[in-house]
Amino acid sequence: MKTNPISERFTIILLILALLMTTNFYSQENKVVKNVILVHGAFVDGSGWQGIYDILVKKGYHVAVTQHTLMSLDEDVKAVNRIIDQQDGPCILVGHSYGGAVITKSGNNPKVVGLVYVAAHAPDEGETEADNGKAFPPAYKSLIKGEDGLDYIDPNKFPGDFAGGVKLEQANFMAISQTPTADVAFHAIIKNPAWKTKPSWYVVAKSDRIINPDLERMYAKRAKSTTIEIEGASHCVFMTHPKVVADLIISASKMSK
Repeated sequence: MKTNPISERFTIILLILALLMTTNFYSQENKVVKNVILVHGAFVDGSGWQGIYDILVKKGYHVAVTQHTLMSLDEDVKAVNRIIDQQDGPCILVGHSYGGAVITKSGNNPKVVGLVYVAAHAPDEGETEADNGKAFPPAYKSLIKGEDGLDYIDPNKFPGDFAGGVKLEQANFMAISQTPTADVAFHAIIKNPAWKTKPSWYVVAKSDRIINPDLERMYAKRAKSTTIEIEGASHCVFMTHPKVVADLIISASKMSK
C-alpha cells in the first residue's frame, strides 16, 4: 500500500507544531516571576521587611520596598503603582495589614500577576477595612485617635499589641518611631478588588491582636487564596517568621497554586 508523501509531511509538521506549543506552554508555566514588591502597613514603614528582603535577594529576586505616606488610600495606591511601573516585567505584590488594602487596588496594574497577603486586609467591592474590623473585632484596645485626624498605637502597649515576638528593644523603638496614619485611610471604600481576577496567597497570624485571625481566614477563603497559618504569630509575623513568609512569596513567584 502506497503512502501519500504530502500527507506524511503534513502529519510531521503538525507533530512538530504540537511539540513546540507544548514546550512553550510548560516553559511559561514554569517561569518564575523575579520582581517582588513589599508594601508596608499602617503605623510602620518599609524597614520591617528587611529580613524577608535579605532572604529573597540572596535567592536572586529583584525586591522593591515601598514607602508610602499613610495619609490616604488613593495616595498610597499611587505610590505603589509608581514602583510597579518601574519594574522591568511582571511582579508579585506583597502587602501587610493596611498594605493589603493598598495591594487590593494597586494589584489591578497589568504588571501584577499575583498577590500575597500577610496578616492583611483584603476588602471586597464596597467594603472598608474599618467596617470589616467591626464585624470581626480585634483584641487590641490601644488605638489612639488624634484630634488632627491621625491615628497611632499607644506606645506603652505597642510591643504587646502590635509587635508580639519582636525583641523588646526593637519593639519599643518601633513604638516611639511609628508613623501616625490618617483615620480616613481605614475608611476608604474599595472598588474593583484585584484578588477577584488574580491569584492570591495568604498568611494568617494565629495570635494577631490587630486584625482578628478569623477575619484573616475569611479574607483568605473568600479570595480562594493559597493559605498558611502560623501558630503563635503576632501582627508582626513578617518580622518574626521571615523565612516562612518568604517561602510563601517564593511559592507565589512560581505561580504554584
